[in-house]
Amino acid sequence: MTETLLEIDNLGVDYETARGDLKALRDISFDVKKGEIVGIVGESGCGKSTLISSILKLTAPNTRFRNGEVRFKGQDLLQNNERQMRSLRGSDISIIFQDPMQTHNPVLSIGAQMVDIQHRSKAAKADKRATAAKMLAAVGIPDPEARLDQFPHEFSGGMRQRIAIAMALMSEPDLLIADEPTTALDATLEVQIIERLHELQREMHCAVLFISHHLGVIAELCDRVVVMYAGAVVESGDVRAIFHDPKHPYTRRLIDCDPGHIKERARVLPTIPGEVPDLANLPTGCIFRDRCEQAGPRCAAVPPLAGIADGHNAACWLNHKGGVS
Repeated sequence: MTETLLEIDNLGVDYETARGDLKALRDISFDVKKGEIVGIVGESGCGKSTLISSILKLTAPNTRFRNGEVRFKGQDLLQNNERQMRSLRGSDISIIFQDPMQTHNPVLSIGAQMVDIQHRSKAAKADKRATAAKMLAAVGIPDPEARLDQFPHEFSGGMRQRIAIAMALMSEPDLLIADEPTTALDATLEVQIIERLHELQREMHCAVLFISHHLGVIAELCDRVVVMYAGAVVESGDVRAIFHDPKHPYTRRLIDCDPGHIKERARVLPTIPGEVPDLANLPTGCIFRDRCEQAGPRCAAVPPLAGIADGHNAACWLNHKGGVS
């Protein structure tokens, strides 16, 4: 069996606010194995960003880890001090941030920033520059040696995101976290960035945790998918099973709302009615009940995230004997 690299077990994270505890993550459980790509998908506010910051322990001062573990190579990261986390960030675990226009320091050349990233290496500065140029070439930046001396404003948005990928992969991390890395790009650049990222992932054989709200990208890139809603995992499984046979009403509605799945012209695009619940004042029962067209009396109780088939899990009473009645 493939070795498990990252394992999140029953993770609960709150934000302390004036209105009370905002329950950002509740009982999150999934894993990422070596060399695979796992996608995290869901609406804005579902907890994707909180999940990333919790893994890296880059959280706001009012964050409270209520329960659970985040195990990386068997070690619980939540028990690490700041010095231990700094030794992991950028080396064993790297991240590509969402907005390429905000990723780089505007007053330092790209070469200076890529050399600085290699601060743990004892190689000579010339060797570090050679490594930086090699990585720029790997992500498709033309004339990489000369472009090391250029500044971020001299590159387009697509090139900046390629540079961000190069920076994240310079240390050949075991786990790469990609936080919606194509959101700020147009459709053509998005395809190019995804293809390049996939090629580099196969070459380096690193695991990728890919965060996105773009279902088409998730379907194209990922091996497995975790669907989140209002701070909880509602479905997880193989990408083919999730997209061809979704078992949670929320997953089905997300797929129905994807423009790529709309077969006929319409004046009004499909939406999911209602709003995401207030995480500081959670409703009882199934978290999706107020927006679900198939809700029934049984939904007054919280459904467990239960196995349906091999590796396919969903938190919905429709998949249990007796259904929602």
